[in-house]
Parts: sequence; C-alpha cells; structure tokens
Amino acid sequence: MSARWSASVRHPCLRPPACGGDKRCVEPESERAAFSESSADTAAYLAHPPAAAASPVTRVAPQGLSRICHFLLAPMAGRCGTHSALHVVTGDEFVCKVFNMSHYQEKMRTHSILPAHRNIAQIKDIILGDQKAYVFFDKDFGDMHTFVKGCRKLSEERASRLFYQVVSAIAHCHQAGIVLGDLKLRKFVFSDEKRTHLRLESLEDAHVLEGDSDSMSEKHGCPAYVSPEILSRSGSYSGKCADMWSLGVMLYTLLVGRYPFHDADPGALFSKIRRGHYCLPESLSPRARCLLRSLLRRDPEERLTAAEVLVHPWFRDAHEAGGAEQETNVADQTVPTFSPEPDELLFC
Repeated sequence: MSARWSASVRHPCLRPPACGGDKRCVEPESERAAFSESSADTAAYLAHPPAAAASPVTRVAPQGLSRICHFLLAPMAGRCGTHSALHVVTGDEFVCKVFNMSHYQEKMRTHSILPAHRNIAQIKDIILGDQKAYVFFDKDFGDMHTFVKGCRKLSEERASRLFYQVVSAIAHCHQAGIVLGDLKLRKFVFSDEKRTHLRLESLEDAHVLEGDSDSMSEKHGCPAYVSPEILSRSGSYSGKCADMWSLGVMLYTLLVGRYPFHDADPGALFSKIRRGHYCLPESLSPRARCLLRSLLRRDPEERLTAAEVLVHPWFRDAHEAGGAEQETNVADQTVPTFSPEPDELLFC
C-alpha cells in the first residue's frame, strides 16, 4: 500500500495505493543487501512521522530483477541506490530511489517544503517497507554527466538553453532557503528523449537553512566542484555562494569539455582550486567568458547570485547566435587540446 505524508507536510502523493493493501509481506535478507545505501545517518528532520508503513511484497524476479508490489525494479548503472521501475499493471515507467527507513524522512524533507518547479523532480509515489523506503519519480533519459562526457563539448546555444534550466532550479531553491551543497552535472537528468529539458533529479542532499543566514560548516562534495573557501577556511562559509562556484564549474565543463581545475592527485587539484587559476579558450564568446569569470571568483562575495545569472546577456546572445550555427567558425566547435587521464575528465 502506498503511504502518504502526514497532513503537516505539503506534498501530494499522486498515485493510488500500489500494493493493493497487502500488509502480509516481508523483505528477504537478499533484498536488503541488494538495496544497501551508503548515505550517512543524521537526525530525522520531519516533525511528524508519515502514515503507518505497509510492508510491500518484495521478492526476486527473473533475471536478477526485484519485485516491489506492482513495480519491477532494475538497478541503474552508475547511480547508486537508484533503479528503473516498471509498473507491471499500467506499463508506466519510473525512477525509484531506495533509502533505509531510519533516515529516508530526512532525505525527503526538502521535497515536502519546496514549492513545485518544472526543473525539479517531483515525488510520484512512496512505498514503505519494514527496512526500506521506495520513492518513485518520473522516468528520466540520462544525466548531464554522461551526456557531456559523450559530447565532450556543447555549442554555446545548446549549453545556454540547458544551463538556464539548471540555474532556474537553483534560483528557486535559494529563494526558498535551500542550499544544494553538492552541485554537479550528475545531479541533473533529462526529462525528454530529445534531451532538451532538464530537472534536478532529487533534493536528498540539500540543506534547509534556518533563518536568513546561509552560513554552513559542512565540508564535503565532489572534489572537482568544491569552492576555494571550503578548502581554505576552518570556519563557516556561505552555502549559496559555494553553489554559485559549482555552477561555474558546470558551465565551464559544458563549454570547454573538461573541468576548469583537474588533476589526478587530490592535493594538487585542491591547490589549483585554492589559487583559482584556470584557462578560458579564445573560442568562447566574450559574454560566455564574462559569465564564467563572474562565477569562478575566489572571493565568494564577488560571485553573481542565481537570480543575477538568469538575466545575464549571454543567454540572449547565445540564442541569437544559434540561428547562424551553420556559419559558426570551425574553431568554436573544436575541443581544446588536452590529454587527461581516464579518470581525470569527469570523475564526479
């Protein structure tokens, strides 16, 4: 039976009970191992627990698949704790994230308080078991990390259309007092097969700010995206400003085909990030170079906010240039010459 949030949480549970009310099932030991999670357990955030859990039918299906009530699950390569889900009755496809019951509420808290946004994934259904919580989202068509790794580089017109959606999602979160904290390309997935529409895949690692301050002290994240102040300071830092640095890394990677700071040795990588020195290819337009410099600034206070990025003239210029894409200089479509190690290009 699909569980609903308590009345105090603003979250729509959009699908009918998925288990048909069956409360007799147990979760076999083999399934617990298959859905193990690596996220650190912290204090639960929700003030009110969800409705009583219904133990779903959980059994191993043919060819290594798992059956949860009416859903058939298959692990997704490269996405820990995430599964493709097929509703065997309706044929609808979803993405399912699996969490330990002990802390799934904290992981989903941000979803319950953030107003809906077209570039942020919305929960479609939740099934609670004895040991695991199964949270269902709309099907996606791959993540940005894999897409950029395959393309190596995007035109400014295409990058601007995708990056605008990314910044829109972040601006929406910042306005609501939510900091992402671990921003990277892998966090965004495509909503359509043509790969023109993006959404933030989930908010499980986001931080809800208390009051007006965005001061944070947690220091973790993908090495290539971490900001200089997180590496250099022993005290707190601005969570929103750190997000903006990560957005700068994302934009650079879209346009250039590699990280602005990259090194196989973590110590050397962090040293480059602290210095804040990076190269901008001459093939980039002046407005693109301007936007990158406005985000990848060592001083957090000098970086643009998400709302300011959305009105940057680069977006308009890139769209206008898209109409003359066939006339673009060949040099603008060439990835700058470099020879990264296999795990150095996109390792987050």
